[in-house]
Amino acid sequence: MNQSASPRTALSVNVNKVALLRNTRHLGIPSVTRAAQICLEAGAQGITIHPRPDERHIRAQDVFDLHELLKSWPQVEFNIEGNPTQNLMDFIRQTRPHQATFVPDSEEQFTSDHGWTFPQDAERLAPLIAECKALGVRVSLFMDPIPEQMAAAKAVGADRVELYTEPFAANWGKAEQEQQLQTYAKAAQTALDAGLGINAGHDLNRDNLAAFVARVPGLAEVSIGHALIADALELGYVATVKAYQACIDEGMLAKKS
Repeated sequence: MNQSASPRTALSVNVNKVALLRNTRHLGIPSVTRAAQICLEAGAQGITIHPRPDERHIRAQDVFDLHELLKSWPQVEFNIEGNPTQNLMDFIRQTRPHQATFVPDSEEQFTSDHGWTFPQDAERLAPLIAECKALGVRVSLFMDPIPEQMAAAKAVGADRVELYTEPFAANWGKAEQEQQLQTYAKAAQTALDAGLGINAGHDLNRDNLAAFVARVPGLAEVSIGHALIADALELGYVATVKAYQACIDEGMLAKKS
């Protein structure tokens, strides 16, 4: 299928790991806001943060500092992730980011490792989604690539889903790679058919990103943190952002063919 009309997938840089490194000392370096600014100057279209209750990386002050920084970048998306039953909603109410990504993490969870489940999560999510939308904030739900769940995500009020991509990344270069791509493509198409926008994130990197962009229809945005910041330690922020943008461009070109 020719998808030449597809809009270009946006790159949102998750700066959590910059904060994690900073928090190992009391010197204030590396700077989270400086990292965000350099990435934006290099061409990133968004900044993502996931402020956890224990402040293991992003702290409350970082949320407000980035909110202030991004006032000078009105075209850039500010995406705040987290569990809306923990500390997320206070940040949403105070900063009104462009997007809130609801993630079903427990407070002690090491990293995000699964999506919401319906109908089990619908009742608690519906009023929180409605509140965000009343504040003018787009809501994305972190979801496993299960096509049957997409209509339910739309029914509860979500604007987008963020497909949890760790299973795809874990099978990159293995026999299951093609099946994983088919699974994500089917989930994305089902979400599109339900009227949802498509985001994706978790363990996407320079090796697997182009193929994912090429095969997943309607991919509006990828949020990348760990791999991108790890690459930046070797390449620098500017070269790294440009490299990830090149991966997206490669995937978009393949999507058109």
